[in-house]
Amino acid sequence: MSVTAQNDPVALNSAGMVALREGRFGDAARAFDAAVRADPAATALWRNLATARRALGDDAGEIAAIDAAIDIDRRDFMAWLRKAEAHQRLGDDPRALAAWQAVLQLAAHIDPLPEALVPVLAAGRDFCIACTRTIEYQVAEALGDFSANLPLPAARRARTFVDAALGKRKIYVNECNGLCYPFLPADEFFDEAHFPWFAEIEARTSLIRDEMLALLADSGDALRPYVRMEKGAPQSKWSPLDQSLAWGACFLWEYGRPNPAVLDRCPATARALASIPQSHIPGRAPTAFFSILKPRTHIPAHTGVTNTRAIIHLPLLVPDGCSFRVGGETRQWQVGKAFAFDDTIEHEAWNNSDEMRAVLIFDVWNPHLSSEEQAIIAGYFEAADASGFNTNLD
Repeated sequence: MSVTAQNDPVALNSAGMVALREGRFGDAARAFDAAVRADPAATALWRNLATARRALGDDAGEIAAIDAAIDIDRRDFMAWLRKAEAHQRLGDDPRALAAWQAVLQLAAHIDPLPEALVPVLAAGRDFCIACTRTIEYQVAEALGDFSANLPLPAARRARTFVDAALGKRKIYVNECNGLCYPFLPADEFFDEAHFPWFAEIEARTSLIRDEMLALLADSGDALRPYVRMEKGAPQSKWSPLDQSLAWGACFLWEYGRPNPAVLDRCPATARALASIPQSHIPGRAPTAFFSILKPRTHIPAHTGVTNTRAIIHLPLLVPDGCSFRVGGETRQWQVGKAFAFDDTIEHEAWNNSDEMRAVLIFDVWNPHLSSEEQAIIAGYFEAADASGFNTNLD
């Protein structure tokens, strides 16, 4: 090899590849070592050096070369994959787990994913699951049934902490499509203790359901599509539900305005809503409606407008095969059992049955807001609207 070639990383890499193919692993390692000295920023050369060192049985040298590539580019997918496989091969499970987790995170951004990588990533995923089960077993042995010894809110938080630490679920945060009130807790489902009047409205479930069924039997214009996109709106996840009664709504209140045509036909429901501490913001709140989800319908994952409210569901008709997810927790509706959630945390719903699902949905103030804060929020909107320039209309 000429003096010029001895300093040319391309020529040195070519010589190393030839030596690898011919089984001259020592020559290959020396060529690649010279190549990385000539071009130390080339991650591919470091990976090739790792290959030669592995062929020589130099485990520490292999990993050192891989780490050098990662130090240059933390997003080097192939280097992380090589690192994960090397540590796993050597029985260093903690480092293998960390590397496989990095591989899987990077793989999530590869589109399209080469077919050859599918079984490789599946094996890495299985390895991570096995390691997590070991950690989970140790945690269970150490902590026992900790949920049983805590009040419900603390038990939910502690269980979510452990599940998130084990990688079994993610922590969701508020994503307000309108105005966000700062520093409120971002809990998926609110503690029922905030709503002592739940029992009162739950006791009226049968009356409310009967009124809804009578309304639906002759709904006229009262039942309309919940999703009504503006003309010219681009295709989106909402397009299949646009102008469709697959997800229909009969509004009793809408953006702070009563709907007498529906309220008059549902007097027990109207009285139930009047008996609870609803939020009142002219032109915005409250909203209350019968939510009708037809069979085999999915409401895609989405987030709401503002975290100043809590959304209440009172299930009225719930066939088997219906479920509701908020953040990392999925629940099945139970007829007559109300719950409250923060709709600015990602949520979605399914009716996988062959029958209609119906829920009374309405909003109240976020229970973490003081009465003084509620007054400030309502006052802000009133003053902003009076200016004539307020664009936050929802």
